Amino acid sequence: MGCSQRSKVQTVENKPLNFISGGGEVPSGPHGGDGRDCRIAIPFLHKDFPMPTSTPASRLALSGLTPVTFQSEIRAMTTLCDQMGGINLAQGVCDTPVPAVVEAAAIEAIQTGQNIYTRCDGIARLRQAIAKKQQRDYGLEYDLEREVLVASGATAGYHAAIMALLNPGDEVIIFEPFYGYHVNTLKSMKVTPVPVALAEPDWHLDTDALRAAITPKTRAILINTPANPSGKIFGLDELEAVAAECERHDLFLFTDEIYEYFVYDGARHICPATLPGMRERTIVVSGFSKTYSITGWRIGYAVADAKWMPAMGHFHDLTYVCAPAPLQVGAAAGLEQLPQEFYTQIASDHQSKRGRLLDALRAAGMQADAPAGAYYMLARASHLPGKTAAEKARGLLAATGVAAVAGSAFFRPGRGEDLLRFCFAKKDDELDDACERLRKGSY
Repeated sequence: MGCSQRSKVQTVENKPLNFISGGGEVPSGPHGGDGRDCRIAIPFLHKDFPMPTSTPASRLALSGLTPVTFQSEIRAMTTLCDQMGGINLAQGVCDTPVPAVVEAAAIEAIQTGQNIYTRCDGIARLRQAIAKKQQRDYGLEYDLEREVLVASGATAGYHAAIMALLNPGDEVIIFEPFYGYHVNTLKSMKVTPVPVALAEPDWHLDTDALRAAITPKTRAILINTPANPSGKIFGLDELEAVAAECERHDLFLFTDEIYEYFVYDGARHICPATLPGMRERTIVVSGFSKTYSITGWRIGYAVADAKWMPAMGHFHDLTYVCAPAPLQVGAAAGLEQLPQEFYTQIASDHQSKRGRLLDALRAAGMQADAPAGAYYMLARASHLPGKTAAEKARGLLAATGVAAVAGSAFFRPGRGEDLLRFCFAKKDDELDDACERLRKGSY
């Protein structure tokens, strides 16, 4: 998993995050950071989405939770890409085909009138299918009536768990590079994310840094495996180290396992809840957006011990009421009917896509390694024009019509400025077109 040799990493002090990832610096002129003329004029997020203002005397004002920008860097690049008709390798939209059985079941459910509210925790058929999946894949037993929540996407399951289990002022350990939604969801509820940097080049867990980051305010650790954006799969030794700290300090463990089937080169995803003593304190979050290519359906789930689930269901009800009823039927049909070979084929197909993008990025002069999991690739783009990663991403889009995301969106301020993230969960013809453009691009 990853490189056999690890480079020495400069120590990064673990401090609470006080920012909203996204945006970028506005260039001083039409040429970008290095003075190079771009063929396509691309506006920056701050210009397109200015902060509303209120008069000093008015009590009509935004809340203190409101960020300085309203779009993540990922969505900003998607918007810019759409405006110019480019190829979007920025956002993990996963536009590969939906499995026929999933699609047909959802359509039939709509046509037969299954369009009303469900229970706040989802239809029994899908909850039962999720419980069976967890038992089949990981040997974990969950009660479909008391320990399974069908959510409006994995993000909704995570949101409900944070609302139910944490308080303002609590701290949560996250691993850097991180996914912005994890950070900003915590901040939106006045919970403080505390980053622990993983060691390049293979993003290995520094257990000493983890221990040093834990304070009396720490209530939980968040782990995303396989990880966005790095593709890292946490190994058994690393998960055991995380579990040991959770038990030592009596912490929750939140897991985002949405990419559980996107594993390559014989790697294996381990569900942290399977470790001894971890089932009770682990909140497992996952979903079907990536596996079934239904990112727009918003069907996810959380499984947790029965003592936590009523509160999680309550807050999911308040914010989302329920996941879309007929689409729950489609997801249930997929779990019930798709064979195990479907899931292994996902890994095989995306491993091929990974290889093609890796070759193209290297041909374009970027330094990249093959990720062990998920469907993103971080590439070092030091040679591209621009002082910041945001400028580099916009310059690349202008030069090639291929959108990537600034690596700085996944780090604390000042880090990741020479990295770009690319998504390879694309239809083959579109991915091949993007790869060809990257190879031929003039930088």
